Amino acid sequence: MDDKKILIKNTTRGQREEIIRKALCSCGANCAECSSCENFGAVSPLKMYQPYIDGKKEISEINYEYAANYLH
Repeated sequence: MDDKKILIKNTTRGQREEIIRKALCSCGANCAECSSCENFGAVSPLKMYQPYIDGKKEISEINYEYAANYLH
């Protein structure tokens, strides 16, 4: 997917939520009713990317911040 197509300025809130669901919730579960990611020690994709869905941070910013925790 073209990175420009997923920028906040080019998407609606609903589209951003769908982008995250399609990209990160590929197990087919309904994340609203699922805790599988958390059971495996991971953060829920919808929680982790909530700032993107809400239009506050781009995916790249969230990824950078998350990775920075592991690159000390």
